[in-house]
Amino acid sequence: MAAPLSLRIGAECPVTRGRLCRLRLPHQALHTPVFMPVGTQGTLKGIAVPQLEALGCHICLGNTYHLGMRPGPDLIAKANGLHGFMNWRRALLTVRPYLRRNMFFKD
Repeated sequence: MAAPLSLRIGAECPVTRGRLCRLRLPHQALHTPVFMPVGTQGTLKGIAVPQLEALGCHICLGNTYHLGMRPGPDLIAKANGLHGFMNWRRALLTVRPYLRRNMFFKD
């Protein structure tokens, strides 16, 4: 079985050292660099999910510390995980230094 997270470098610029990579996440694979809006507390300010999808956005970034403070794990659990809370069916990437992964995600 492959690792749930992997990053494979596809090309690198010899001048700027910029990289083209393939990022594999548990629910989706995508190429980088990539546009990744920040939904700090499980919401994206100023733009709706259908608009993001129409723009070709494939991933959103969340901050697990802020998600744990507000809206909190109970509300996210009631919404069937962070994907349900955000109404976002594409990939999510969170920074989670202190909290359990299963607090916000349903596998």
